[in-house]
Amino acid sequence: MENVVPDGDDLGPAKIIQVREPGLGLKAVLVVDNVACGPAIGGLRMAYDVTTAECVRLARAMTLKIAAAGLPHGGAKSVLWGDPRVPRDGKERLIRAFAHALRNETDYIFGPDMGTDETCMAWVKDEIGRAVGVPAALGGLALDELGATGWGLLHSAEAAAPHAGIALEGARVAVQGFGAVGKHAARFLVGRGAKLVAASDSKGTIADKRGLDVAALARLKEQGRNVCDYPEGEKLDRDAVIGIECDIWIPAARPDVVREDNAGRLRARLVLEGANIPLTPGAEKMLSGKGVTVVPDFIANAGGVICGAMEYAGATQGSAFATIAERVRANTAAVLGAAKARGIVPREAAVELAERRVRQAMTYRRFTIL
Repeated sequence: MENVVPDGDDLGPAKIIQVREPGLGLKAVLVVDNVACGPAIGGLRMAYDVTTAECVRLARAMTLKIAAAGLPHGGAKSVLWGDPRVPRDGKERLIRAFAHALRNETDYIFGPDMGTDETCMAWVKDEIGRAVGVPAALGGLALDELGATGWGLLHSAEAAAPHAGIALEGARVAVQGFGAVGKHAARFLVGRGAKLVAASDSKGTIADKRGLDVAALARLKEQGRNVCDYPEGEKLDRDAVIGIECDIWIPAARPDVVREDNAGRLRARLVLEGANIPLTPGAEKMLSGKGVTVVPDFIANAGGVICGAMEYAGATQGSAFATIAERVRANTAAVLGAAKARGIVPREAAVELAERRVRQAMTYRRFTIL
């Protein structure tokens, strides 16, 4: 964990809190970016290779995502340094200790993210009572099991397809990161007539022009195996998925996987950003310049946080999924329409939309001067 605090701007971050418990091996950070719209929601990420600077970027992405979705919350992100595959008792001690350290930080509501799940959120809720994405037994909506983010990606795809000049029926889909987000996005898109032609995980890429069996791939992952254990298709290295020829490409893994140095390899008509900040700004501009339609992360992948916020408010699964469909479709259409009309990249239009809502909310806050 570096000690350099990244510069902010007039939107945030509101606070950056570092937490250490040397006896437990706990090293973590919380970034609360903006709370003008309400207490911030943000996932708890557990990994070895994240930085405070990345956490700041992810927290801002959450502010924009939540504001664009019209939710009564702000944005945040927390990071716990460590191996997410550590034995359960050790992981539970770390997560409970981190939650306890933040027990008085009522501006922050925990959610699941890379390396954490609904069981982790159950531990957090038991400690401090503030978590979304908790098990159904505790009143949760099981975001990952239901595929809330993937459901939103489907509706973003339906709204974006005309802009990209494609139809979902028969569309070839490639997914980078066949995990909780990627597998459900693939499942929902295939259910609309699309075809999964490639999928990757940390160990490799499996590709087959004839189409992959999404359910069979999901079963392999549930068994702790890799996509390259799939019995058919071509086995490639994990980065090969970037160059797979397809109509829809979905990054659902780590940040900055597509950059200026490899964006030229992408062969897709439509990119739906399932992960947070998966493309650098320069890569997005390059792709837009080549006629590729890119739907920014906080527009395309807002399904999870919409579901989480509605769970926190006591909504049902049906109402949550209906809201995801409505808001993600509307925002995708609005952003792509504005980008085309003004000749700007979709991210610029999306940021303007979200920031406008945040700044309006800030005018009602005490002691705020804009």
